[in-house]
Amino acid sequence: MKIVFQLLLFLVPIILQGQISKEEIYFESANPFSLSDIIGNLNNQEKQKVFGQLSIPIDSVNPIKKYPLIIGVAGSLGWRKHHHDYMKMYQKEGFATFELNSFKSRKITSTVGSQDQVTIAAIILDAYRALEKLAKHPSIDKDNVAITGWSLGGGVALFSGWLPLKNIITKNVSFAAHLPFYPPCFIDPENLDFTQSPIHVMIGALDNWTPSTPCNNLVKKLQGKANIDITIFPESHHSFDSETPVTINKEGYSFKDCLFTLTEDGDVLMNYLFLPMSSPLLQKLGFLFCVERGVNIGGNPEARIKAFEFAKTFMNDNLKKNKS
Repeated sequence: MKIVFQLLLFLVPIILQGQISKEEIYFESANPFSLSDIIGNLNNQEKQKVFGQLSIPIDSVNPIKKYPLIIGVAGSLGWRKHHHDYMKMYQKEGFATFELNSFKSRKITSTVGSQDQVTIAAIILDAYRALEKLAKHPSIDKDNVAITGWSLGGGVALFSGWLPLKNIITKNVSFAAHLPFYPPCFIDPENLDFTQSPIHVMIGALDNWTPSTPCNNLVKKLQGKANIDITIFPESHHSFDSETPVTINKEGYSFKDCLFTLTEDGDVLMNYLFLPMSSPLLQKLGFLFCVERGVNIGGNPEARIKAFEFAKTFMNDNLKKNKS
């Protein structure tokens, strides 16, 4: 019996190594429609309970270890297989991950074709409220937390680095790195004050949902002001890093002819009337001037491989650089 017990003591750490501990984390956020609702009126926004799933690698040798964390934000279609593929890859690399569930928290499954149910503003607020909560978790290294996201979530990963917005939400915590995939860069900020944490945009050259040209132009404008770069994948559409074939989504908004000004106060202005799209009705009116229905979406196998390799290197370089 003693031999069996000793054997179990030897085997249990080996069995546990490589396993993942999961827990649901709840926190209070709110439901701002626009970025200006946060900048000008944050304390008066409708409160919202939000949750996400925290996954932490089990280290049986060092059970009190603090892990660098990657917060993931899904796109307008919600959490998809390739999003989970990234999170699993990060976990294997020794990162904790947090799957932010802004849609499920609000009982929404998709915002394709109706970008007013859960907005970028609301999800950016969710992301920072999640960071504030997770920074107090005993297993999280609060100084090494990155944010990544896809499409709508890519916009969150990108514009969570816009300081006029971030500094209103919190000055207590910050993201150490931002990795947005095919974000909506057609929101052009007048104020170019961005975080100095590294930002890297990943986007397809053929993307007609969130086109690459505004992203390239934004990166050029921010050169010398922010730590930002971009990778544009040739022959690649929206969701180039998925395994699904390229198809046409008839409901998706194509923003290839759009460029909306983002004022310092957080108002996104219509292309021609230059009125703030500060409500669902005004947003629909603003979209009439440049938006079309119907977008291409699907994977490029070569770009997918390169994107995953880059993401792995980017996170290791920026979240483990101060670790021995």
